[in-house]
Amino acid sequence: MEENKPKFPTEIVELPSKGYLYPENHPLASGNIEMKYMTAREEDILTNQSYIQKGIVFDRLLKSLIIDKDINLDELVVGDKNALLIAARVLGYGSKYNFTLYGTDYEVDLSTLNNKEINLDDFTKGKNELNFTLPHSKVNITFKLMDGKTEKAIDAELAGLKKISNEATTEITTRLKHIILSVNGDTETTTIRDFVDNYLLARDARSLREHITKIQPDINLSTTIVDEDGGEEDVTIPITLNFFWPESWGYTRNKKILI
Repeated sequence: MEENKPKFPTEIVELPSKGYLYPENHPLASGNIEMKYMTAREEDILTNQSYIQKGIVFDRLLKSLIIDKDINLDELVVGDKNALLIAARVLGYGSKYNFTLYGTDYEVDLSTLNNKEINLDDFTKGKNELNFTLPHSKVNITFKLMDGKTEKAIDAELAGLKKISNEATTEITTRLKHIILSVNGDTETTTIRDFVDNYLLARDARSLREHITKIQPDINLSTTIVDEDGGEEDVTIPITLNFFWPESWGYTRNKKILI
C-alpha cells in the first residue's frame, strides 16, 4: 500500500554471494538488499559511545538502514556484510574516500569497487557448506563461511578463554573449530575439536585459510595507486578511522575502530 512505502530515497545493494548461500525463500536469497540513505538519526548511532565500546555500532547502523526488518544480520556471511558497510558509507557521505598510505594522501571512488567474481560451482545453492580435501593429510572436511552468528560465538569463546589465561593464544584454532562442520564425514563437535587440536597440520590449516580467502564472496577492496615517480602498485584500501568518523569529530579520534 502507498502509505507503507518508505518516505526516503533507497538503493538496492547487490550481495557478493548473490544470495546463493541462503536457503530458498530466505529474505537474503534474492541476492539483493534495499537500504535507505543515511540521515542524522544514523549519525547519532555512529557517535554513540556505548555502541562503539561494545563493538555493536556497525550492526546498529545496518539495522537502521536496511528496509526489510525481517533480515537477521547474524545470518549474513562476512563478505556480504562488508559490501553493506561500503554501501552505507557511500549512501551516507558520498563515494569519495581519502586515505593515507606510505605517507602519501590518496583518494578513491568507493562506487567503483566491484564484488569479487565467484565461481558458483564451488557452492551448493541454498547451503553455506563447502567441501575441501586437505592437501597434505588428504583428510576430507566440510566447512562454512563465517557469518555474524559464528563470529559472536568465537568472540564469546575467546573472551572466556582469556579469563582463564591471558597468555593463551587460541584465535586460529578456535576459529577453525567453529567453521569446520565435519572431518571425514564425522560431524561430532568433539571429533572436530580433537582433530583441530591434535591432528590438523599447520600447512593444511594454512591451505584451508587460503582456500577460503580465494573462494569466499566479498567486495574487492583493491585499488591501484600511483606514486610520485609514476610507478603503479595494487594495494588494499585501508579502512581507517575517518571511514565513518571524520577527523573533524574530535571526540571519536584515537579510538581504534576496525571494519
